[in-house]
Amino acid sequence: MSQKVLEICVDSTASAMAARAGGADRLELCADLAIGGTTPSLALVQQVKAETGLPVRALLRPRMGDFCYDRWELAQMEVLAADLVRAGADGIVTGVLTPDGALDVSAMERICDAARQAAQGRPVALALHRAFDVCRDASACLEAACDLGLATILTSGQAADAYTGRALLAQVQQQAAGRIEILAGSGVNAENIPLLARETGILSYHLSGKRTLPSRMTFRRPGVPMGLPGFEEFELWQTDPDAVRRARQALDSL
Repeated sequence: MSQKVLEICVDSTASAMAARAGGADRLELCADLAIGGTTPSLALVQQVKAETGLPVRALLRPRMGDFCYDRWELAQMEVLAADLVRAGADGIVTGVLTPDGALDVSAMERICDAARQAAQGRPVALALHRAFDVCRDASACLEAACDLGLATILTSGQAADAYTGRALLAQVQQQAAGRIEILAGSGVNAENIPLLARETGILSYHLSGKRTLPSRMTFRRPGVPMGLPGFEEFELWQTDPDAVRRARQALDSL
């Protein structure tokens, strides 16, 4: 039987500590989770690794939006892949697509090589994130990921959430045949983990388990937005240890 894995996506040390308290097996560390996640700072990688002791995979995504990057962005990604590993990341989570929706194998090779060289012989796990979910051909993308020696594909089954995408998740899990971990993510929670496991055979799950907390600010000046429209300036998103704990229990009960 495949190993059961509970990965929690976090963008702060407070959330990382909450994930550990709830029973996470590993962390995906990012910044700006509210916009889908971007590359975390090196200081955050170092701090989260030191404070939690958990395996930490750092997201490598230079901006929000699509996964087709220009040459300047790709050059930054190569440098950052190495920097993140040297800062203590146990893995890199990234994805690059060509304009026609295929996995950009040459760009991925350069990023992976940079991360592996920076690891200086220690293991480094390389994962394909949900760029997989917007690629043109899931089957071909999976084979390319295997050829690259990637450890994991994070996917919702090319749907808005993992439960909606469960039919494709079952297909890619079967195609993977143990060569690469299929990590189901998007909309995953304690309630649907047993259903997803039964219908897909997947035992690796990814979630943020986030809740909204009020800002610590007592003085609040209204009408001065600092970010995207629709986001409340005086609310914080943070991982809920109870949500993680419930997911842990659901996974362990399988």
